[in-house]
Amino acid sequence: MHIAVFSQYHTNPDCPATSRHYSLLAHIARTHRVTLITTRTWEAQRLTQQYPWLPEGVEMRAADVPYQNRMGVVRRGLAFAQYAAYAVREGLRIDKPDVIWGISTPLTAAWAAARVARWRRVPWVFEVQDLWPTFPIEMGAVPSFTWQTLYKMERKLYQQAKAILTLSPDMTDYVQLIGRMAKNPWHFNPEKAQTSLNGTDLGLAALATDAAVAGLRQELGLGEQHVILYAGTFGRANDIPTLVQAAEQLAATSPGVVWLFMGHGFDEPLIRAAAERCSAIRLVAPQPRHAVFSWFRLADVSLVSFLDLPVLGTNSPAKFYDSLAVGTPVIVTNDGWTKSFVEQHVCGWYVPAGNPTALSQRLEQLLAAPAMLREAGENGHAVAIEQFDRMRIAAAVQTVLEQTAR
Repeated sequence: MHIAVFSQYHTNPDCPATSRHYSLLAHIARTHRVTLITTRTWEAQRLTQQYPWLPEGVEMRAADVPYQNRMGVVRRGLAFAQYAAYAVREGLRIDKPDVIWGISTPLTAAWAAARVARWRRVPWVFEVQDLWPTFPIEMGAVPSFTWQTLYKMERKLYQQAKAILTLSPDMTDYVQLIGRMAKNPWHFNPEKAQTSLNGTDLGLAALATDAAVAGLRQELGLGEQHVILYAGTFGRANDIPTLVQAAEQLAATSPGVVWLFMGHGFDEPLIRAAAERCSAIRLVAPQPRHAVFSWFRLADVSLVSFLDLPVLGTNSPAKFYDSLAVGTPVIVTNDGWTKSFVEQHVCGWYVPAGNPTALSQRLEQLLAAPAMLREAGENGHAVAIEQFDRMRIAAAVQTVLEQTAR
């Protein structure tokens, strides 16, 4: 079977990114022909050269379309449009696929997949990584006169796809609700939407050995200090100012604590300035995917923070899965499915977004209760083994693709 994959951003484990689709494509390409239509955005950002850029058996068509988190609205829109145009052109040039897999974000990538699927008369699967256009609209990144057009595009894509995969149960609920809406002219069977968790790479998580963590602690000169970790994008949506305020508050009452901010993005200058005035805060360069797990295991607790926006409570952040995979409990700041998850499995805690005092106080309490942290970490590791394995997720996605092609 020939599968065409439309994904604007391809990464591998040498990149400071989640690399979900690298793992999934590696599994699927063992038994099927795979053509990936993407960009070279991340290729220049490889931090190591330990992994081939493409999984074995995957063919690639890649456009030179730059993209950075710091880009403004107009520049981002241009990048999205450039990729969509390229993807449509290449999708019409490749050998006819049996099924197309369109991955958003952005929504324009899924639009390109749908357009090629229609013209070539093949079915397609829509993978929803973030709820677009709701996410950019709630973030104030899209002018209001475009909202109606974007929502119309979204609903038509849901209707046209033969199957819909979302990365969280809250996203699935959202999509299914649209399918059931009586006044929606693009209504569809809500049962075609199902959850496919972001998951994590348990094989890479196993690289976070006792020796690796001890070496990292020595390299950083941490001694016996407690470690709090935020690893990921310093984006506008991640509520970084609240974390910085909480770090400075905790430093005043708990001198034996170090905050590690690992990543890059819009709020990097804010963190850099905080690190210069507060010795408890350290800015850490992004790490390749295969190395990040040792940093998570080094931490006593990790943070999964976002602004208090409903759409952000639906997301499926890689840091959530990666932390639990190595037995480090998490604090989440959104009243969505992750809050319900950590409470159900007793593997983390919820602190409301935008409240640095509540966050610093909760962390102070937890660091004084090592047995509670240890138990939550063990619970998280157990549930990660059971539910987060990307090899199992890849097999399930492959089944959806095969059934859709039939």
